[in-house]
Amino acid sequence: MEKIKVAVVGTGFIGPAHIEALRRNPNIEVATLCEVNEELAKEKAVLLGIDKAMVFEDMLKDEEIKVVHICTPNFLHYSQSKAVLEAGKHVVCEKPLATKIEEAEELVALADKTGLVNAVHFNLRYYPMVRQMKTMRESGELGDIYSIMGSYLQDWLFLQTDYNWRLEPDKSGDSRAIADIGSHLLDLTEYVTGLKITEVMADFSTVHKTRLKPLKAIETYSGKSLAPSDYEEVPINTEDHATVMLRFDNGNKGSVTVSQVNAGRKNRLNIEIAGSKANFEWCSEKPNEMWIGKRETANQHLMKDPSLFNAEAGKLIGFPGGHNEGFPDTSKQMFKEVYAAVVEGKQPEKPSYPTFADGHRELLICERIIESHKKQAWVKI
Repeated sequence: MEKIKVAVVGTGFIGPAHIEALRRNPNIEVATLCEVNEELAKEKAVLLGIDKAMVFEDMLKDEEIKVVHICTPNFLHYSQSKAVLEAGKHVVCEKPLATKIEEAEELVALADKTGLVNAVHFNLRYYPMVRQMKTMRESGELGDIYSIMGSYLQDWLFLQTDYNWRLEPDKSGDSRAIADIGSHLLDLTEYVTGLKITEVMADFSTVHKTRLKPLKAIETYSGKSLAPSDYEEVPINTEDHATVMLRFDNGNKGSVTVSQVNAGRKNRLNIEIAGSKANFEWCSEKPNEMWIGKRETANQHLMKDPSLFNAEAGKLIGFPGGHNEGFPDTSKQMFKEVYAAVVEGKQPEKPSYPTFADGHRELLICERIIESHKKQAWVKI
């Protein structure tokens, strides 16, 4: 089988994660790496073992490249995704799809017009236990959903000296914690439950009103520190923490809390769904386990095991029971589904993977959450 040649744009935290996952799928070749200039592209290509290095504009002209992965800062997602589609190439974009709802709408329309494969990297759907929860809900094991509680907690911006481009609205958009990690949690909530969020009531807080911005570049999650003279104090206008109450289309309620300033929480997404027959709880820090709560019988603790899973969820398992799988495996499994569509040459009528339309949906919810915080009132989606 001839390998599908791919270009990856951006080499921060998530770009190399895409590259590693792509390489674990046998029919894919990461052929080209793109960065802001050719010098940096060549430097990163050597480190990541990629043959070709070039700037974005030159890559678009390369007819060998069939798929492009956009792993750049948020403000570039719209323009780069649009350019890729217009160049006739399939595209996988990091979330958020854009920083403005109008841009996302334009991308959805353009993707539909071209018929090209389009996906947004909501990879957390691809934990096997998440798919298992979804299929168990679909088979009636959860019952009618009473309420939903979710949280996504991190500590990588806990200190005043912690800094990243995501703190700058011109690069990341008007929301940070909600748009960055809350979008994953909200997407997961609708995906697993099958419900739609209809109204939101949000309250944000900025713990560090100012932060010390480094005058030298520091990569995300690097843990590096600089001398005091290497910082400048800058105001912060996006949220460190947010709580959002939710109303769903079945008439029931829920809530989510997101924070990037919870000490000791490195990357903890937790969701608990209360139904009329059972209660499901899953935590990303224990991704191979699921708690099933019961009232009249003993509670259950389901461990990841393909022999115990529904067939649809079992497809996302690469190793036998007792052999743990985690974050890197989610992208591998998502890309398997995306590239099955690439082989066919077009977007399926009903894609199994998250699409630009899903990216637009999460951007819409995030914008309404921002509006709700500003108004301190309930806002309809």
